[in-house]
Amino acid sequence: MTDEGYILVARRMVVSALLGLLTGATFVDEVWAATEDPMGYSEQTIELEENGQPLLFRYRLLRPATVEPGKQYPLVLFLHGAGERGNDNSSQLQYLPTWLAGAAWRQQFPCFVIAPQCRAEHRWSAFNWSDKKSSPLAAEPTTDLAAAIAALEKVSASEPVDPDRVYLTGLSMGGYGSWELAARMPERFAAVSPICGGGDEAQAKKLASLPIWCFHGGADQVVPVARSRAMIAAIEAAGGKPKYTEFPGVGHDSWTPAYRDSGLLEWLFAQRRPGR
Repeated sequence: MTDEGYILVARRMVVSALLGLLTGATFVDEVWAATEDPMGYSEQTIELEENGQPLLFRYRLLRPATVEPGKQYPLVLFLHGAGERGNDNSSQLQYLPTWLAGAAWRQQFPCFVIAPQCRAEHRWSAFNWSDKKSSPLAAEPTTDLAAAIAALEKVSASEPVDPDRVYLTGLSMGGYGSWELAARMPERFAAVSPICGGGDEAQAKKLASLPIWCFHGGADQVVPVARSRAMIAAIEAAGGKPKYTEFPGVGHDSWTPAYRDSGLLEWLFAQRRPGR
C-alpha cells in the first residue's frame, strides 16, 4: 500500500470510529542510567496532503533489539508535548522514547515505538489546553494527528506488531492528543495513558471499556488539573474503571514521576485489547 493509501485508510478508520513499581533500587538505577542515548530509532517519513498540497510528515521508529521470526511484538505510540514540535525529527525523542531505547527496558519490554513529530505551530488536538472547561471533539482530527494515525497503520501493516497490544500515551499537548485519539479509535488500543492533558467528557461512553491510567500534577499551572479530573469523573459515570494518579504539589512535569516511578510501564505492557 502506498503512503497515500495509508493516510486514506487512517482517515476512514477515524470516520468509522466517530460513528507495580519497579523492584530493586539497583535495577531502577540501571534502567534510567542506560537510556541517555536514544540510538536505535530510524528516521521515517510519510507523504500525505494538506489543502491539496503535498506534505512530508516525519516520525521515528524503534524496533525490538531482536525480532524473532513468527513472533509479534507490542507497539507504543507516543505523542509529545508542545515544546518538542518542529521538523528536526529529533526533539520528540525526549522523555519516554529515550527511556524506552535503553538496554534494560528493551530487554524487559521488547516492542516497537512510534514517535511522530507534530509540526511547529500545529497541534495533535484542537483543544485549548489552558482552558479549564472542555470543548467538543472536532468532526475530524487535525492533520498532524491524522498523520500519526497513518504512521501507526503503516508500521502495523509492515512490521510484526501484535494488534492486541498497541498502547497509546502522551504528555501535555500529547495528553490531549491521547484523549482525542482514544475517543476516535477506542477499539484500536489495548490501553491508554494520557498525562497532564484533557479531553471531551462527552466522549466518556466510548472510553468506558478501555483500560486507562491518567496522571496529572496537582499544582499544574499550564494545563489545569481539573481537565484530567473531569475526564476521569465522566468515564466513571459512564461505567468505566479508569486509574487516576494525581501528584500533590507537582507542577506541569507529571510525566517524569508517571513514567519513571509509578509502575505505569509494567501495567501498560500487561494490558491486552478488551475482549481479545
